[in-house]
Amino acid sequence: MLTCIIRYQIDPTKKAQFEEYARNWGQAIPRNGADLIGYYAPHEGSSTLAYGIYNVESLAEYEAYRARLAADPIGKRNYEFAQSERFILREDRTFLKLASTPHGATT
Repeated sequence: MLTCIIRYQIDPTKKAQFEEYARNWGQAIPRNGADLIGYYAPHEGSSTLAYGIYNVESLAEYEAYRARLAADPIGKRNYEFAQSERFILREDRTFLKLASTPHGATT
């Protein structure tokens, strides 16, 4: 299992647009095969950092998921919405593997 963490730099004057974008992914991501943990918008501290976090089985499954998401009606509209509204200034993805399991186990 891999966790994809998307770090967004957003326009702080367009936080509402990012939140709409996040709600749309909340519908599209799970139905296209990824385990969505959530999208997070700025609240306190930085007004420009936001995150999207979800799990996928593998990088191969991630590629298949991305193709399904691009063909999804909500996914298509959401990509277009982000392009037209320009609230995302930068987007970086990283894939992490959980290293702390089993949690609380002693050796």
